Amino acid sequence: MHVEELRKCFPGLSQTVYGKPLVYFDNAATSMRPVQVIDKLSNLSLLKNSNIHRAVHALAAEATEEYERTREYVRAYLNAAGREEIVFTSGTTAAINLVAFCFGEAFIEEGDEIIVSEEEHHSNIVPWQMMCQRKGATLKVLPVDDEGHLRLDVLKGILTPRTKLLAVAQVSNTLGIENPIKEIVNICHSKNCLVLTDGAQGIVHTGIDVQDAGCDFYVFSGHKIYGATGTGVLYGKKELLEKMPPYMGGGEMIATVKFSGTTYAPLPGKFEAGTQNINAIPTLVPALEMAKQMSDNELVQYGKGISDYLYQTLSSNSRIRLFGVPRGAEKKIPLFSFTVEGVHHEDLALILDKMGIAVRSGQMCAEPMMDRFGVTGMLRASLAPYNTMEEAEYFIKSLEKAIDMLL
Repeated sequence: MHVEELRKCFPGLSQTVYGKPLVYFDNAATSMRPVQVIDKLSNLSLLKNSNIHRAVHALAAEATEEYERTREYVRAYLNAAGREEIVFTSGTTAAINLVAFCFGEAFIEEGDEIIVSEEEHHSNIVPWQMMCQRKGATLKVLPVDDEGHLRLDVLKGILTPRTKLLAVAQVSNTLGIENPIKEIVNICHSKNCLVLTDGAQGIVHTGIDVQDAGCDFYVFSGHKIYGATGTGVLYGKKELLEKMPPYMGGGEMIATVKFSGTTYAPLPGKFEAGTQNINAIPTLVPALEMAKQMSDNELVQYGKGISDYLYQTLSSNSRIRLFGVPRGAEKKIPLFSFTVEGVHHEDLALILDKMGIAVRSGQMCAEPMMDRFGVTGMLRASLAPYNTMEEAEYFIKSLEKAIDMLL
């Protein structure tokens, strides 16, 4: 597949901004949607708009089949052992909050410990803080070094018999470096510590085999991998999910309800209370199918060329400080966060916007990372396989022009 052929599947890429062709370099925040996803959402909304798991009429049966077919597709995509290990949520944030609450209720006692890495998104920090405050547990931090690599030597030293879980990103949304999840899991499991992996960025560029990686929980959002907003996935090992109490109560998550007491539905139902995002969840199928198509070798090699060009250009510019420096054969996804001495990141983003270029500026929902590197914010350019070399070259040219205007 050629990149121009791929771009035809994404109508949002063909629009203009301030009279300029849109260059969409904010994919780490939200990716564009292909027509296959838009069509699926439209079809379900128009023709199969019925609640699932309830009524016996035809529309309800069709809607239920779409929803549960999606669960099986996601199970296979992640190589989970069983469909009961796949819980649908509204996104990564909801999935982490579910685990933080339910795991906390089931397994955490006063004096226990949770570790989060210094590079985490707020969604993988705050829920654990809340749980630790509620349960009287201690939150520890796994630091990163000056180049943005996790200090695994430190990890081995801060794991104790009271450490119950490590929460870590597969790929940092700020640094873009793929973390060695399998190695991290092995270190933690050797000390009887479980691992939750935030796959919000990793699922898009790296993917995962959850059984091979060995992580105990894995979470991601649909809207970052070409699906609809309000969709997300929690993978959890069956033996853990079975011991965890429900996060929410309501319809569908029950087996029986009596005033004398309630029993809960078997997995995954007990974690899916109420009416789910029934029209949007099935868009995960065409979204993940699109992600598979993007693994085409021609697209991969083309994208690597763009990523290498941007990395070399940005890292060799003396006016730019690039964060997240890969080592050797280490993988860095096409995500580049940087600052320019004497220039505010938001001013740069505003000027680039007038040139038709969409990038992210600010703290990236990772304030501890900003503190770690002594900055108030960064500028981030994040690419997808539908971006082109021409866009990358235009971005560099426009960035240089913007810097010159501001210095």
